[in-house]
Amino acid sequence: MPLPELTLGEFVPLFLDRHGVNVRRRTIDNLRWRLGVATQAYGRVPLRELERMSGEVASWRATLPEGSGSQITAALRQALSAAVSWGYMAQNPATQAGSNPQPPPRPVRAFSTAEVEAITAELSPTYQPLPVFAAATGLRPEEWQAVERQDVYRRERVLNVRRTVSSGEVVELGKTTRSRRQVPLSGRALDALDALPGRLDKPLLFPAPGGRLLNLDNFRRRQWAPAIEASGVRKPARIYDLRSTAISDALDDGVSVFRVADHGQVGTDD
Repeated sequence: MPLPELTLGEFVPLFLDRHGVNVRRRTIDNLRWRLGVATQAYGRVPLRELERMSGEVASWRATLPEGSGSQITAALRQALSAAVSWGYMAQNPATQAGSNPQPPPRPVRAFSTAEVEAITAELSPTYQPLPVFAAATGLRPEEWQAVERQDVYRRERVLNVRRTVSSGEVVELGKTTRSRRQVPLSGRALDALDALPGRLDKPLLFPAPGGRLLNLDNFRRRQWAPAIEASGVRKPARIYDLRSTAISDALDDGVSVFRVADHGQVGTDD
């Protein structure tokens, strides 16, 4: 039986539905947004017609924002590659349109101690220990979001990284994964822990109001961005840069590149 003639707008939901079986929800959400840009331009075009429009696709690619254009194009390439594999079209015009150069990598940003203190001073009291803790341990945001009080071993001065946040949900890390590790707790990290509210009824170290899992987008909008503005810290200034700060400080303090890269151990004994 011959396959139906589909437009790009009709094919995208089919692709997302089939592709979503094997990938995380967040991946599908990102693909849906990026493919939405393409369907705004070519949603009504039949795939059999679109396969002959590599020149038009190349011109469209040139109009995309510099920061997200490569990701939008990559999503279209991926979807149309599936269309070719499934027999809906004979060739992929997004690939034939030419190369898809990636934007230059963002320069590594490390905060100074004064900058961390300035940001801390502008956060609400509940979250003031967070920048110091993140900059001292080097945990990724999705890791410190999921850290619980039971993960902290003060006598041994270590933190067990046992779980992470993915698609807004806490995911337990497998015992054999390299992501499950122990992170040393420096004096600065312990001081930050001491500054946390002593609420034993809330297992998370950095919960949202009410004890729920902290939504990073909400935290960025309601806490981080206003604190950056008020502190006068040089922009850009991302939450993730706290991890870069920890890595930079560890290397400056003589921690080997191997320990930092292979084990994620960035704490020092200050």
